[in-house]
Amino acid sequence: QVQLVESGGGLVQAGGSLRLSCAASGKIFSANAMGWYRQAPGKQRDLVAAITNGGSTNYADSVKGRFTISRDNAKNTVYLQMNSLKPEDTAVYYCNVKEWRILGVPVDSWGQGTQVTVSS
Repeated sequence: QVQLVESGGGLVQAGGSLRLSCAASGKIFSANAMGWYRQAPGKQRDLVAAITNGGSTNYADSVKGRFTISRDNAKNTVYLQMNSLKPEDTAVYYCNVKEWRILGVPVDSWGQGTQVTVSS
């Protein structure tokens, strides 16, 4: 029942920056993680970065040192600051929320996806 609205995607040249935002319209359960996944044509959807309700972060190796995830709990919003972008970062980026209302049973909510294109 969590609704996610993304913004900030677009076209940028290699070496540039973008900031993605995702706002949740519904109340998120206290035990949760917010994050970003991406999917390029012909590839699987992979985790880019995530942040828990307690502030712990997790990054894909390919984006460490370049991307930073953060959240504003008062606004139910998660951000992804993307710096030093590379053409291989080109993908559809999906906002994700995982809620653990039951131990060991995460429930996923997804945004509609936003295109990020990095040109050479």
